[in-house]
Amino acid sequence: MDKKIGQLSIFKNFFGEKKNPQKVERHVPSHSANDVGKFYNEFNDKFLQVYGDVIQAFRTNDVEKLLDYQIEVMGLKPGMRVVDAGCGVCGPAIYFAKKSGVEVHAVTISEEQFVVAQRKIKEARMEGKVTVYLGDYHDLKNVLGSDGFDVVYFLESFGHSPYHHKAIDSAWKVVKNGGLLYIKDLFRRESLLPGHEPKIEREIKKINEAYRYNIADLYEVLAHLRKQGWILSKFKTIDLPLAEFENLTISNEFQELTGIAQIESWDDYVFPVDFFEMFCIKPEFDLSNGLDKYFLQNLMYLKVHGKKEEEL
Repeated sequence: MDKKIGQLSIFKNFFGEKKNPQKVERHVPSHSANDVGKFYNEFNDKFLQVYGDVIQAFRTNDVEKLLDYQIEVMGLKPGMRVVDAGCGVCGPAIYFAKKSGVEVHAVTISEEQFVVAQRKIKEARMEGKVTVYLGDYHDLKNVLGSDGFDVVYFLESFGHSPYHHKAIDSAWKVVKNGGLLYIKDLFRRESLLPGHEPKIEREIKKINEAYRYNIADLYEVLAHLRKQGWILSKFKTIDLPLAEFENLTISNEFQELTGIAQIESWDDYVFPVDFFEMFCIKPEFDLSNGLDKYFLQNLMYLKVHGKKEEEL
């Protein structure tokens, strides 16, 4: 057999051929925001047992390193008013308020989390610095009864939204002009090899149904952010050494404890998500006056991150 033909055959067998690729139907979650609240009401004790006060799966071994990083990248400073959208039991909110001096308005849709968060705020003596609200983050303006916030952030809570565009629109209504929207979450992974797409979709369906989640499509989210008028300042992976991260073992521990979304076989498993963070700025100028203000976008980025104009 000709050597080149043999190599081509091996290549095709490994990577597969895309003669008539079968269209893979994407999973569409059917849960409501209230279903997310019920889920956390049921499993709140288990989350606290495994995750502690910080319910983030993509985390550092020393979780304070992740929280310190988030303080830095969001530019949290004394006197700022910020919104924690999907706050859990207020672990990050209390830490941020103590460490950076911000005033945190935290929102959860779970009655169980709300009760625990109130207790933890009191135990930390952070009344007046951290306020927790029981409500739906798709309607922040009504839940908070206020606007003009410096930052709205979602720490692996954005993915619980059945309708991401409403969560984004809700943040727009309460953040001030020049303010920041920060999203740290998991997004649907693109299939690198033929045959991986149905496996990715299988795992996404499992996660969505088990955790009342809606793993976001990156391109759909970016499109809505831009149509809404947000300035996409930065989009990236988290800038911490990979060795600092605990490799999602905490998620495996939770699955083993609860039996939720357990991986039945590693032989056929394809990791289905990527973790990203987004930094979006609400413009200080009137969008109706034109969009050719690139220099203002850069200046706002510098303002949020405390840099000087000559650093541009």
